[in-house]
Amino acid sequence: MLQEAPAPQRLAPCTVAMTADMADPDSDLVSGRFVLLHDPDGVDEWDGSFRAVVFVRAELEGDLREDELLHDVGWSWVLEALDVRQCSVTQVGGTVTRTTGRSFGTMAERPADGFVEIRASWTPREDESGALVDDIAEHAGAWLDLMAHAAGMPPLPAGIATVHSRRARIRS
Repeated sequence: MLQEAPAPQRLAPCTVAMTADMADPDSDLVSGRFVLLHDPDGVDEWDGSFRAVVFVRAELEGDLREDELLHDVGWSWVLEALDVRQCSVTQVGGTVTRTTGRSFGTMAERPADGFVEIRASWTPREDESGALVDDIAEHAGAWLDLMAHAAGMPPLPAGIATVHSRRARIRS
């Protein structure tokens, strides 16, 4: 489900935000947030007047909770999503955080859990007139692709959507 959300007001004069939740029939829920900031005067740290800021949180399967490469793989998902969408960007940065938990005592029967959180931001390139080089929808699409990666959904070629048949769901 994709919906508009309250946007931060102090970061830039113009902001818009969206949140999304998605799940594959075989995976757990993934949630995220996309924020587009715009300051017509430009911001030196952004190297432009627009800034895309994304957040993704996904539950981890047992074998991934302790994977030493999880941080690097999570960051590669960010770069791949931007590349697949052919987003022209500068100043890409972010963090990948893993959290895990195990219950004890009267709660010991609960299964261990873990989450990966990906926070990233980038500056969409602008032309000489200050207009964005890419359609901003491609940047939002990169965020949704990142969420799909985190959910364990297979990446799809641009313009292709998955359609789950009712029959396949009944058999599972």
